[in-house]
Amino acid sequence: MIAKAAGIATLLFAVATSVAAQEQVLNLYSARHYSTDEALYSNFTKATGIRIQRVDADDAGILARLKAEGSASPADVILLVDAARLYKGDVDGLFRPVKSRVLDDAIPAQYRSAPSAEGTTWFGFSTRARVVVYDKVKVKREDVDTYEELADPKNKGKVCLRSGSHPYNLSLFGAVMEHTGEQQAEAWLKGIVANMARDPKGGDTDQIKAVGSGECQIAVSNTYYIARLLRSTAPEDKALMERVGVVFPNQQTWGTHLNIAGGAVAKNSKNPANAVKFLEYLASPEAQNYFANGNNEWPTARGVKVNNPALQAMSGGGDFKAETIPLAAVGANTVKVQQMLDRVGFK
Repeated sequence: MIAKAAGIATLLFAVATSVAAQEQVLNLYSARHYSTDEALYSNFTKATGIRIQRVDADDAGILARLKAEGSASPADVILLVDAARLYKGDVDGLFRPVKSRVLDDAIPAQYRSAPSAEGTTWFGFSTRARVVVYDKVKVKREDVDTYEELADPKNKGKVCLRSGSHPYNLSLFGAVMEHTGEQQAEAWLKGIVANMARDPKGGDTDQIKAVGSGECQIAVSNTYYIARLLRSTAPEDKALMERVGVVFPNQQTWGTHLNIAGGAVAKNSKNPANAVKFLEYLASPEAQNYFANGNNEWPTARGVKVNNPALQAMSGGGDFKAETIPLAAVGANTVKVQQMLDRVGFK
């Protein structure tokens, strides 16, 4: 009896070990800290049987961790926010080039890295427009309907922004440099500094609130922060958004700048096939709709329609002209932009 019981126990242990060994796990390093993304991960697991094991950190922390771990890194997939950060991870050699017809067909070329013979290193899965917000009582819409006007002397003492070195602004400034050239871009940054109502501080939501409180009259924000306030039921948020106007700049020229959130397969991934499968899932209509409705972002995949009332309201029905320059080029410009910021005294 004892021998029989021992045999059964050994068999059960062997079965459990075999099941554990067969379980597929994907290690995800994510800078996306949005609770709505949980549905993305759980639905991927339901569809594929691959369990997501996640490490959350900010973008800089993830890049630093990957460098420190080197070839021993367990990371399979990396999710980062902003073209500047994706560019940095790429040039630091932290991504593995992949070839995927699914991703190439779904994601337009301007929303992914430039391809090489080995493949493409990163793909953008959602965007946020970087728009101008203004005090509807004190500022005319036509005085802030281009990025160039942020530096116009008519807006002296009216502008507030977050740090110029924040990746959201670095990408915007890098896009302006791509459109205008280095000399004009630096003169523009100098003009913005001259128009500041106060020193840069806080995040995007803080800039919107500063406009609402009268601390300044013009600011810049990513659209998903604005959408959160528009969807809020708090009386103070409703009052704020009644006072603040939103402009999608440069509709008559190159279009409004887009910030991007994207993903890549880690260079030292032990599960590259499943990592690619996960990226392909993020480009699917199901996942793209989570980005749009869960976190108020615009999908990048071709043919995906947005049904988010807040996004549609702020953009006049959802249609606006967006810039089409490659975001990889925008990321590449940020090193020079940082040098410009230092020269013009943009903190």
